[in-house]
Amino acid sequence: MRERGSGLIEVTWLGLLLLVPLVWIVLTAFDAQRAAFGVTAAARAAARAYALAPDDDAGRARATAAARAALDDQGLDDAPLAIAVACGRLADCHVADAVVTVSVASRVALPLLPSFFGGGHDHGLAVDADETVPIGHFRDDDG
Repeated sequence: MRERGSGLIEVTWLGLLLLVPLVWIVLTAFDAQRAAFGVTAAARAAARAYALAPDDDAGRARATAAARAALDDQGLDDAPLAIAVACGRLADCHVADAVVTVSVASRVALPLLPSFFGGGHDHGLAVDADETVPIGHFRDDDG
C-alpha cells in the first residue's frame, strides 16, 4: 500500500479544521470588543447630552440621538438600543446638584452564524454600560 503524500493531505485537513474555529473565535472577540467600546461611548455621549439639555424630555431625545450616533460610529447601525435614565428620588433630573445615571444596553449578533443556530440580535452578545454625570450647582434656568 502506498501512502506517499498522505501526510500533506492530513496536515491540510487538520489545519483547516483548527483554523476555521479559531478565525470564528477571533472575529467574535473583535465584534464583542467593538460592541463594548460602542456602548461605553454611547453611554458617555448620552449622559453628557442629557445633562446639557434644558429639561427631561429634551434630555431623553438628545440622549437617544447621541447614543445612536455613537453606536453608528462603531458600525453598529442596526444594533438594538435601550436607554434608561435615573436620578435617584428626584422627580426632575434637571435641578441643581442632581446626579444623573444613564444606562445603555444593546446586543450584537455573532458573526457568521445563521439565525437557525442562534445568530441575530435576539441571541447575540448582550453589552451594557453606565455613565454618571452631575447636573451642577449653578445652572442657567432662563433657557
